[in-house]
Amino acid sequence: MNEELKVYSPYDNTLIGTLPMVSADELEEKIVTAHTLFQDRTQWIPAHKRIAILEKARELMEAKVEELTNTAAQEGGKPYQDSKVEVKRAINGLKIATEEISHMKGGQIPMGITESSVNRLAFTIREPIGVVASLSAFNHPLNLIVHQVITAFAAGCPVIVKPASKTPYSCLALVEILAEAGVPDGWVQTINCSNELSEKLISDQRINFLSFIGSAKVGWSLKSKMAPGTRCALEHGGAAPVIVEPDAVMEDMLPLLVKGGFYHAGQVCVSVQKVFAHRSIAEKLAKDIASAAKKLKVGDPLSKDTEVGPLIQTGEVDRVDEWVKEAISGGAELLCGGNKIGDTCYEPTVLLNPSNDAKVSKLEVFGPVVCVYAYDDREEAIALANSLEFHFQAAVFTKDLDVALDTVHQLNATAVMVNDHTAFRVDWMPFGGRDASGEGMGGIPYSMHEMTREKLMVFKSKLLP
Repeated sequence: MNEELKVYSPYDNTLIGTLPMVSADELEEKIVTAHTLFQDRTQWIPAHKRIAILEKARELMEAKVEELTNTAAQEGGKPYQDSKVEVKRAINGLKIATEEISHMKGGQIPMGITESSVNRLAFTIREPIGVVASLSAFNHPLNLIVHQVITAFAAGCPVIVKPASKTPYSCLALVEILAEAGVPDGWVQTINCSNELSEKLISDQRINFLSFIGSAKVGWSLKSKMAPGTRCALEHGGAAPVIVEPDAVMEDMLPLLVKGGFYHAGQVCVSVQKVFAHRSIAEKLAKDIASAAKKLKVGDPLSKDTEVGPLIQTGEVDRVDEWVKEAISGGAELLCGGNKIGDTCYEPTVLLNPSNDAKVSKLEVFGPVVCVYAYDDREEAIALANSLEFHFQAAVFTKDLDVALDTVHQLNATAVMVNDHTAFRVDWMPFGGRDASGEGMGGIPYSMHEMTREKLMVFKSKLLP
């Protein structure tokens, strides 16, 4: 008899439901199914059919916005209002993927420009890369599945998806919608399984591409176990540094930093965590963020007026509390928060000038904690922002164009927002970490591109120039 996965609400720890875990034999069956579909080109789904299926799936999702919102909020803990935004983003994600299918193309390669290349015509085409294994994270339980499953299907790849064990129901709901929309059997398969079987999946030589969203420790470990030739996209975390110059427009900046720092209780890989503000404004900015943070309503994610929900599990609440207390004992000034709310929530917290050796300064907090650091010299702030091993998105606030451009140039990040928070994202832009923060590039069109590969055709004929 297979093991079972029990899924609990992160807010009140009530049991949401129980799902079966796959066995090694069942996993093998799913890999065989996906691999067989890909090897038999007569089974490939033509582009026009993929477009029709995704358009139908989008219509079905539109009719289930409330249901999908409540599912995501209940299992993931992201407040209702933000979960609804996620669902609408996911629906638009299907539209983006559908449109991108028509842009998957190659190009002509010049021939005849040397004597050895005459009488030839050459061009590239793009083909699906093969079977995709997608391992997802809990913090965007529906939209991440769109980025890891819809992209694979749209690119013409069979996909096996393992949702986060804390949030599997949003994934299952989307897969059911895809089936209703006409996805043929075997093209999108779900699994709930042990870590051991996850490693078996991604190390199998029949897997052509791994899409992983989660911790750096797990991601890099999985990469080391992949079969030769398997490609991957790894999305890990960061500390999202923000540089604030003295001329920044406070009234515009403040709500952005508050939203970017406390959205989904800080459980976002690009949450505002480290704000480096010029010494002339640092204390005021920190106190203003704290004042706004105190007004945020923390509580039940299913309540429509909740702004900050629970952390995903009680152990995370304890960890964040330990890190905050360590920072305070090391000299940080606590401006608000710093306390657990029951076993599942944590007060939005603002710390002023934590030590650079504190965990909140060196590691990704992944909780509702914003740290503000005073600096005298922008170069010093940039050096501190770049000093960690992980680099994802960053930001700078200033009215000076030259300062903005120089800061963008110097910050080690895949994206730098100017006068916006670090958590800004739309689903058609490139998105991903560099260095320890990941490998490859996400964003729906970019993921689809990575899930295909080029093939070159060269025709030789005396009739060609």
